[in-house]
Amino acid sequence: MTKKHLIILAGPTASGKTATAIKLANAFETDIISADSRQFYKELSIGTAAPTEKELSQVNHFFVHHLSIFDKYDVADYEKDVLFFLKHYFKMNDCIVMTGGSGLFIDAVCNGLDAIPDVSDEIRMKVQKMYEEGGIGALQREVEKVDNEYFQIVDKQNPRRLQRALEVFYQTGKPYSTFRQKNVAERDFDIIKVALLWDREALIERINRRVDMMMEQGLLDEAKSVYPYCHLNTLNTVGYKELFDYLDGKCTLEQAVEQIKTSTRQYAKRQMTWLRKNNDYQWFTIDQIDEMTEYIKSKF
Repeated sequence: MTKKHLIILAGPTASGKTATAIKLANAFETDIISADSRQFYKELSIGTAAPTEKELSQVNHFFVHHLSIFDKYDVADYEKDVLFFLKHYFKMNDCIVMTGGSGLFIDAVCNGLDAIPDVSDEIRMKVQKMYEEGGIGALQREVEKVDNEYFQIVDKQNPRRLQRALEVFYQTGKPYSTFRQKNVAERDFDIIKVALLWDREALIERINRRVDMMMEQGLLDEAKSVYPYCHLNTLNTVGYKELFDYLDGKCTLEQAVEQIKTSTRQYAKRQMTWLRKNNDYQWFTIDQIDEMTEYIKSKF
């Protein structure tokens, strides 16, 4: 039986993953799976830099806009759904490209998920109360204190990730990071990992330019359309929460846009920290598509 291959294309936000993934998919005559946890939601397009209509018409994209912001969906659901999809997809195809900026979701498909202990309702309520009374700052300070290793890589602006770490610590007395040192799950397909390398200053310039472009494309109107549901954790996302602050009268529009740029740069830094901890990635610049393609072929 021909060996099957999952090609992972990673990189920080605004690094050009979508365009590069399309080139790879065309080179290997295959399709694309999104591993961007915010591009799943059909109500969010501009702020998540989801593939455009033109890009979607060039290559089949799966796991894009297949959910609503009102749906309950997490990384465990994604792992299960993608593995089920691949089981059937690989009956007719030898390879597929997966791309996106959600490292946790990519790792779940590649390595499996940790066996995290169940948490009591009492502890869950305790952590929720901490968040309600002290805001995200209280969660950040506590996670930094009890689990500095996880604090270095977690999305510090994502309250649910921070709450989860504290819930596990209070339940077990052990840092959440210790439950993430597990054996890698067996997969019946090969995994080839490549990533896009950018000079820091050039990436910052791309990020700033992309935020300006998103605003020109109507990001404010998109934020207004989901503003009534801004309490949803799904919308606690860079690009939306800053504009929600503007709509709440907490800042000017100019300040909100600048904060989007700052938050995006910080997010890109966390993504790079995550990726550099994984030695399986082979790095290429965006202009090295031919070299990237040849490297992938050499792994077949």
